[in-house]
Amino acid sequence: MSPISIAALKEQAGEKPIAAAVLAQLQHRQLRTTKTNKPYLELGLADATGSFSIKIWSDSPAYAAAESLPDGGVTRLQGRWTAGQYGLEAKELELSLPDDAARDAFFAGDPGIREKQGRDYALIEQLCDSIGDPRLHALCAHFLTSHGERFRRTAAAKRNHHARRGGLVEHVAQMMRAAAALCPVYPELNRDLLLTAVLFHDCGKLWENSYPERGFNQLHSLHGEMLGHIPLGIELVNKLWREVQESAAAGAWETLMPPTEEARLHLLHLIGSHHGEYQFGSPVLPRTPEAFALHHLDNLDAKLEMVRDAYALGRELAPGIYDRMFPLQNNLVRPLAGYSPPEKTENQTADGPDPAAAGKAEAAESRPPD
Repeated sequence: MSPISIAALKEQAGEKPIAAAVLAQLQHRQLRTTKTNKPYLELGLADATGSFSIKIWSDSPAYAAAESLPDGGVTRLQGRWTAGQYGLEAKELELSLPDDAARDAFFAGDPGIREKQGRDYALIEQLCDSIGDPRLHALCAHFLTSHGERFRRTAAAKRNHHARRGGLVEHVAQMMRAAAALCPVYPELNRDLLLTAVLFHDCGKLWENSYPERGFNQLHSLHGEMLGHIPLGIELVNKLWREVQESAAAGAWETLMPPTEEARLHLLHLIGSHHGEYQFGSPVLPRTPEAFALHHLDNLDAKLEMVRDAYALGRELAPGIYDRMFPLQNNLVRPLAGYSPPEKTENQTADGPDPAAAGKAEAAESRPPD
């Protein structure tokens, strides 16, 4: 049985068991007990497409293999899978170690996601290169050169949306697409500043949600735990700004308008205010058009990613009604399909029946037979 990805398993598993195998890397393992003191292991597992947790009971044949699996080890899980209120469950579960070739293919990641993230990263480079302000252009280029590899293996979140290796690239690319489309509609928006802020708004997550060079376990760091991504992002931008000001080209910036210090301050404000409210972690509230736009672009992309996941993974309670998935607040309803115009018949124009064709048909009917 060829293994499938975790994302595919989540999509295919439902109330009826399916036979499937997955390759996954151990993220964490905890020994727990039930209310009746029955021991079990809870494993956190991940691949390039997502993660899940599973309980393995002490009387399961797979318990010994789960107990001996090394931290960060890759295992093959095969069984009959169902998905319920508490996530994935497996019966007749078997754990085994993959061979070297299978392990190398696993660490290379899902081909579809890898290809999509490559396109997204190329778009980020393209839009950064379109920034006209030489200071912001230099800052973006310096970030991509010095931190691009770490950026490419960072998640946008620990859970809920784009919570996978490279998810931050997907999130930033989609927000940049939206920002580039939005700026012509609202000419009061500073396009250069908004695109730069999209690139940097979550840059502190490179120390909060990053992954190792080889693996799918999110790393934990003291900086990420004790400061969080907004203060870290502000600190990183200040550091990069100082470095680009030491370049040869920076000598010409003294006469640029708006002043360089104002450009830096506005960018820092956007990073600091992008969560939109104090209760969601922003140290300051949005105070400029770009700050409001950034906050809503960020929230929109995160929410629509959650909605996509909910449609793909949620249980259908009734025709067209899907069970609520955290952190969304309600059940979802199947979206309205796009309009499809009716196919034109031989005697019909786009605006209705063709009078000329109808007249020809009537004339033919009124002719006497030959």
